[in-house]
Amino acid sequence: MRPVPETPAQLCVLNEEIIACRKCPRLVKYREKVAREKRRAYRECEYWGKPVPGLGDAQAQLLILGLAPAAHGANRTGRMFTGDRSGDFLYAALHKAGFANQPASLQREDGLQLKNAYITATCRCAPPENKPLPREISNCQGYLEREIEILKPMAILALGKIAWDAYLEILKQRGVIASRALYKFAHGAEAEVAPGTPRLFGVYHPSQQNTQTGRVTPAMYASVLRRIRSFLEK
Repeated sequence: MRPVPETPAQLCVLNEEIIACRKCPRLVKYREKVAREKRRAYRECEYWGKPVPGLGDAQAQLLILGLAPAAHGANRTGRMFTGDRSGDFLYAALHKAGFANQPASLQREDGLQLKNAYITATCRCAPPENKPLPREISNCQGYLEREIEILKPMAILALGKIAWDAYLEILKQRGVIASRALYKFAHGAEAEVAPGTPRLFGVYHPSQQNTQTGRVTPAMYASVLRRIRSFLEK
């Protein structure tokens, strides 16, 4: 098992910038309102209520890109996909595939370590109804670009179409691709977008809407993660 290195200085600086961000007034208002009013089940908890930074192995070959923090998940705990059902599903899948040292992520100090993987999001603040506006996604784009530049991943796993399109939009703006429409999102989609860029993989988002209806199953995630691992080990 390869050791998990400490977060390099560039990621530490970036994450501090993310946590301090107040670019989107609507999101600032919403995340702080949720943190004050709280859900009854978590009324004794101190909510994070700020933008949520990425986490994981600073030498990761796999970058996992989600949508946004959940209002009472990462917006409460301060760690991506932590403290909600989506996270329960995702970390169980990552652990089974060998990308995490434990199958659950409950809070920031629970001993979780990602192995050869780094998790981030398209939008760093919890949005109302889990739907960030295009401008809000654009405001966060620079953070994702810098994470990619620092990590230099070999593969990107997009959790849902918004994450898939967010990464492709970066390549489009850089002139690497002509159109996002050239790369169709689907569960299990895979694209070698351009020479020198990470291999792009797609899965349906592990939301309760998907996992509780059977649209997404553990076997479906396991299959894609096996393909990613095989690609990274070539």
